[in-house]
Amino acid sequence: MRLLLYGTLLDPAVLARRGGDPALRASGIAASLTGWTRVGIGCLPWPTLRRARGGVVRGVVVEADAAALRRLAAYEGPAYRLTRVVATTPTGKTAAWTWIAPGGTHRRWDARWKG
Repeated sequence: MRLLLYGTLLDPAVLARRGGDPALRASGIAASLTGWTRVGIGCLPWPTLRRARGGVVRGVVVEADAAALRRLAAYEGPAYRLTRVVATTPTGKTAAWTWIAPGGTHRRWDARWKG
């Protein structure tokens, strides 16, 4: 499954550990998601996405097999739901799935917070 990663899973060590595949990040392609912004969830240290006119979220698109998808879904937890989005990569637009949790604030997420 094609996934857009935008938060703690952008860290190669976190992605390898949580996805169970050290090569998963190597297969990634830089991507952006227009019309969204990365925000905090209440006082929690993890991000989610919120629609935002003029916003752009930078991330990476990876191809996850079934085993990696199960592991990553467990890491994301039940609050996050897979949502279909259209990301822009260097080769054009591509459909992907990304995890989004309800409760996003208007506070920008600080990438120094690690999951």
